Formats: sequence, C-alpha cells, structure tokens
Amino acid sequence: MPASSSSARVPWHAVFIAALTIGLVWLFVRNINPREAWDATRHAHLAWIALACIVTMQTYALRAARWQILLAPIGRARFGPAFRTTIIGFTASFLLPARIGEVLRPYLLARHERLNAASAFATIIVERILDMITVLLIFGLGIVVLGAAVSTEIRSAGVVAGLAAAAAVVVLVVLAGHPEPMARLTARLTRVLPARAASIVTSFVRTFVEGLRVLRSPAHLILAFAWSIPLWLSLALGIWLTTRAFDLTLPFIGSFLVVGYLAVGVAAPTPGGAGGFHYMYKLAMTQLFGAPESAAAAAAIVLHAVSFVPITILGLFFMWQDGLTLRGLQRMGAEARSAEAPAAARE
Repeated sequence: MPASSSSARVPWHAVFIAALTIGLVWLFVRNINPREAWDATRHAHLAWIALACIVTMQTYALRAARWQILLAPIGRARFGPAFRTTIIGFTASFLLPARIGEVLRPYLLARHERLNAASAFATIIVERILDMITVLLIFGLGIVVLGAAVSTEIRSAGVVAGLAAAAAVVVLVVLAGHPEPMARLTARLTRVLPARAASIVTSFVRTFVEGLRVLRSPAHLILAFAWSIPLWLSLALGIWLTTRAFDLTLPFIGSFLVVGYLAVGVAAPTPGGAGGFHYMYKLAMTQLFGAPESAAAAAAIVLHAVSFVPITILGLFFMWQDGLTLRGLQRMGAEARSAEAPAAARE
C-alpha cells in the first residue's frame, strides 16, 4: 500500500510550473505572424546585439561588486570568487528547477571564502530588496518622464509596490537591529519541536538575523544601494540596445518602464523566465510604445537570448573548470537547503 501511494503521488509543483509556462508562452505567441517575426530578426543589427551582450556581462560584474559590499560586515570576499559564484548561481537558476541558484550562490562562496553560509544567504535577501527598490525607483522615474504613455492603473500599481517595498525595508531594519521579537517568536514555535530540532532552528534564526546586520551599517547599505543604480541602468541599457537593433522606437528613459514590466515577467517561476519574460516585453513595447506585435515578439526572443545565453555559456565554462555538473549542483543545492540549519547550530 505505501508503495502504490508513493507511485500515485502527483508532482503538483512541477505540473503547476509546466501549466504556467505553457500559458505564458501561449499568451506570447498568439497573434504573432511567424513570417514577419523572422523577417524582423533577419534584418536586426548584429552590432547592437553584440554590444548588448557585452553590457550583460558588465551587469553581472556589477552584481558581484555589490555583493562584496553586502558581505563585508560578515567577512572578506574577493571579487574573482564572488563573480564566478554569481555566474554559476544564475546559470543554475536558468537551467535547474526551483531557482536553486539562489541557495547555491552563497553556499559556494561561503565554502570558498570560509564565510558563515547562513549569513551569506541572508545577504541575498538584502540584495533582492535593493533590486526591488531600485527597479521601483527607475520605473517611477520613467513614469514621471513619460507620464502621458502610462495608464492610471500602472501608476497605482507602482505606488502600491513602492509602499510594500518600503514596508519590507522597515521590517528588515527593525529585525536586524532588534532581533528580540523574532527570538521570542522562535522560542514559541520551537516548543513543539524535539530539543535537538529546537536548538538547530534557534541557532539558525540567530545566525540569519546576524547576516542582516549590513542593514545596521548605513555606510555599507548606502554604498550597496549606490552600486544598484549603475547595475540596473546597465540592464536598461541592454534592453535599449537590443530594441534598437530591431529599429523599434524606444527612448532610453522608456527602457526604465520595460525594466519594470520584465521584473514582473521573470517573477513567474518558469524555467529561465520563459514565457513571462517574453510576454511582458511584448506587452510593454506594444502597449506603451506602439511597436508592431510580431517585431516586438522577435525582439523579445533575442533579448531573452542576450540576457541568458552568454551568462549560461560562461557559467557552464566555470563549472567545467571547477569539476561541477548540473546534476551535482542540484544535489549540492538540496544539500545546502537541508544543511543550513545544522551549520548554524554548529557555529
């Protein structure tokens, strides 16, 4: 009976991801004329696309430099290992399910640079918050400059998202500066656990909060935020260059709005952002800038390739150098998830 029950178990998470991906891809490809899309691709300017690829590499270098700043209160991390693990982590997220790279990246760097793994993981959360705030900032700037092209609904969504981001920052700052409330909550939750498990959870929470101490350092936080501006401007530049390659009308400031759309698109948990990335780019270009649907779709496919292919190739090269495989990274990611709490307990 247990065997049959196990074999009958439905992987609902995988089913949901597959259905979501298919649905988003369908939204993207509907109303596209394949011949027009192919014609737009054939006539795209390769020089602009090549320049966009270089800018994409620059973006990941900026990510690694910013990560060094966030890691500084925890320990010293050299740029080379930070860059390599950033590339490998994003490659794993592109090619493996469950965005495992978000766990692998701090885990690999912590092993290489002898940092606290749970604290290194906490810096990734701070990084995501800085990304969210920066995206909202440049999206808002785009709305101010190009207000006539933006609907009331988009303005309202931007305000709500901005308030949510500000609230999240306040919560994390309070949590990092005053961990006692979380300690009390953890104590209540661990009463129902065995003594060993309760000790592990308590130690992990303490280490995790300690990893957020960068938020108590105004200098580090301001510097990390300052690095976030050129990072996201670099992303916007890559979008603008690729769009220009297709002779589509998009002022550089307009790419700030496309960044906001794409941030929503890649939030969908599809493999490599498939479907969501493409659909949201096409939506932004057609609704805000009047681009032809098939040409916008062709540009979306090329922009996705520019954003993911060069980094994936470099990540696979780094993995080959380090003797890593995708299967090994998947096992390592699962191991990292399960080992974070015990590691915190030992420290």
